[in-house]
Amino acid sequence: MPTITSVKGREILDSRGNPTIEVEVTLADGTTARAGVPSGASTGAFEAVELRDGDPHRYGGLGVENAVAHVNGEIAEAVLGMEADDQTAVDEKMIALDGTENKARLGANAILGVSLAVCRAAAKSSGKPLYEHIGTLLSKKKQKAEFVVPMFNILNGGKHSDSGLSVQEFKIIPFGIVGYAEQLRAGSEIFHTLKKVLEHEGYAVGVGDEGGFAPRLESHAQAFEMIIRAVRDAGYRPGEDICIGLDVAANSFYDAAEDQYALKPEGVSLSRESIINVYREWIQKYFVVSIEDGLHEEDWHGWKLMQEKLGKEAVAWGKPLLFIGDDLLVTNVKRLEKAIAEHSCNAVLIKPNQIGTVTETLRCMELAAKNHMQRIVSHRSGETIDDFIADFAVGTGAEFIKTGSLSRGERIAKYNRLLAIRDETV
Repeated sequence: MPTITSVKGREILDSRGNPTIEVEVTLADGTTARAGVPSGASTGAFEAVELRDGDPHRYGGLGVENAVAHVNGEIAEAVLGMEADDQTAVDEKMIALDGTENKARLGANAILGVSLAVCRAAAKSSGKPLYEHIGTLLSKKKQKAEFVVPMFNILNGGKHSDSGLSVQEFKIIPFGIVGYAEQLRAGSEIFHTLKKVLEHEGYAVGVGDEGGFAPRLESHAQAFEMIIRAVRDAGYRPGEDICIGLDVAANSFYDAAEDQYALKPEGVSLSRESIINVYREWIQKYFVVSIEDGLHEEDWHGWKLMQEKLGKEAVAWGKPLLFIGDDLLVTNVKRLEKAIAEHSCNAVLIKPNQIGTVTETLRCMELAAKNHMQRIVSHRSGETIDDFIADFAVGTGAEFIKTGSLSRGERIAKYNRLLAIRDETV
């Protein structure tokens, strides 16, 4: 495999208009590949550090010139001459160079940009599709799996919009529809039908960070009812063709001092037990089959309790309810090991920028698979048009992918890439 001969970082803008990093890697055979690094708004406290400049006179302190300088300086010097197909060696070299537990010195955004670009360059140089190359990086050969199922975020709340809803994402999941192209069609048709429903009721139809609608609704119940109405009006059956998933992002409305969850716009403060009971009601009434970050990120016992109380509730699709750890796990093997030991969740959200390298992300994926946990590869609210995660989801055999709604180019780029991959793999 050709060696790395050039590494070049630059500051670009993400889908929110904020700075992020793009890295371009060149190999000795002339292969060139680029990768863009996403950024999250709703972030877990234990994520790897996204290095920002902090200069209030430039991009409001969000510039990434220091991280770019690390790419073009220390990191480039460390990886030049290394073989691009030895992803583990390249990533471990950068991890050691940084020398911190959470990549705070060089920045996870700097390290990940190089890791992603090297991975893509190695695939191009070998003549393999990126998803196929990623499959070769697994420690064990990937078993033949069903094609990844999309989770479409069609209504936004929390930190992703100003809708006033505490719950961050309302997702539709096409469990009962066969074939990725038909699942995508269903998502698009329901999304556009929801727009008509909202307009008919006099609500605004602007979209949030991830492309879902962000109307100022009166309650979470109203959000569910609008979505279910749109599903039916589009010609699909709630609970059979389409189910609902939630990214609660409970950290964003948890009051640690009071140990309460402040649910808006209902204006109620709920204990752990009370909010679990709210989830039970939503599951029973609204075809909810997955709950992501239903409790705050340090309530390990509460997560176990939530599974015990609600695990048998979801009957809509004939399988156990998905309890998805995002802020709880942050794609970190150590935290995943604790979750496994404490039976805290049965599914893991996978975000490469939470941990900072392709290699570490793969290790988290493999540990989850070994323990029969469902894996959901995810975008971030601040995205680029880079479609790496589409190939990553297929290459690793992930069960699900969530990459936003059926609008905004940075979201659609991933869904369209999956269409191309599906054509190549059938």
